[in-house]
Amino acid sequence: MKKVIVIGGGAAGMMAAIAAAEQGADVLLLEKNEKLGKKLYITGKGRCNITNACAPEELLRKVVTNRRFLYSALSSFSNDDTIRFFEECGLPVKVERGERVFPVSDKSSDVIQTLAKRLKQAGVSVRLRTAVTKVCTENGRVTGVLLQDGGVLSCDACIVATGGLSYPSTGSTGDGYTFAKLCGHTITECFPSLVSLKITEPFAKELEGLSLKNVRLRAVQGKKELYNDMGELLFTADGVSGPLVLSASSAVTDRLSYGEVVLLLDLKPALSKEELDARILRDFEEAKNKQFRNALDKLLPQRLIRVIITMCGIPEEKQVNAVTKQERAVLADVLKGMRLHIKKTGGFQEAVITRGGIVVNEVTPSTMQSKKTAGLYFAGEVLDVDALTGGYNLQIAWSTGYLAGVSAAE
Repeated sequence: MKKVIVIGGGAAGMMAAIAAAEQGADVLLLEKNEKLGKKLYITGKGRCNITNACAPEELLRKVVTNRRFLYSALSSFSNDDTIRFFEECGLPVKVERGERVFPVSDKSSDVIQTLAKRLKQAGVSVRLRTAVTKVCTENGRVTGVLLQDGGVLSCDACIVATGGLSYPSTGSTGDGYTFAKLCGHTITECFPSLVSLKITEPFAKELEGLSLKNVRLRAVQGKKELYNDMGELLFTADGVSGPLVLSASSAVTDRLSYGEVVLLLDLKPALSKEELDARILRDFEEAKNKQFRNALDKLLPQRLIRVIITMCGIPEEKQVNAVTKQERAVLADVLKGMRLHIKKTGGFQEAVITRGGIVVNEVTPSTMQSKKTAGLYFAGEVLDVDALTGGYNLQIAWSTGYLAGVSAAE
């Protein structure tokens, strides 16, 4: 019987261990934390967005980095397979807005318990509080792993599923990059991704907690558009967050070193500038005897009014009936393109995922096996693959974990 060691008890590692064991391998899962699925526990704000129920081609479109590398993995274990897997394990799921899939219970702990139960049923041995310091090799082939306490465990194949650098408090501290480097692999530069963005504008502080729904956000660098989508945005004490911003961050995080990136926020995406001007005129007509600052409450949330007035430069005490056509045009421009200048991204401690990792052209996409070391496999966030928010990154973890597990057991 083939002996397989899986390093890392997160989503990819647990799936890899299950897949390898169900293929007939003798599997040992090593986790340095005191419990399995520590990062999985906090995903989806504790609800665990396990996958996305979109069509396969749409899922691939949501992959930001190295999409082609994932063809085989996503084909071998699709989002439909993920849903079937959990339901067959006795965990019913539901599909919410944006095709996001959650457990009916809304508890990530139920997802972890389901996986732990399946690990047990498959006969996987699990060792917690067991840190690995090195993957041992001989003549270009894996022979075992060296533990932090000095012990050596032998194996025929080893799957590294240690995550990236995001949420280091959950144990994602880049160990897998070290193991891979020692086995001859190249690691790309890593950045926090699916993360909040810090802006230079001081008004962020006074808007903290303000949530804007159905707005359009563009990210531009010079004349190049990096991102353009609609959704929900949240102001924080020093910047912006929310689903729309997290997705935008995946397009800008590795561009900031090349020059300034500006966010353009369209507060009224359903209206053209002409339609917006007509709307402003109607509001002004109803408030013709009011001052400018008191004529925007139908157009904007109360907390945003003072900021917009400052940005468009119209005196706030000016009578509405004295606001000129040119001033209205400036107001419309600000509402259709509120400029936010990115200072930096949030750090790894708050990033949902890591952008970067093990260079994928050094890994065989149809098996997840290293091209440098026989018997060495990789799965999940340790690889240089990432996607937008919405369950897509967990699907990458399930798919690459499953493929690595099946391949390692053969």
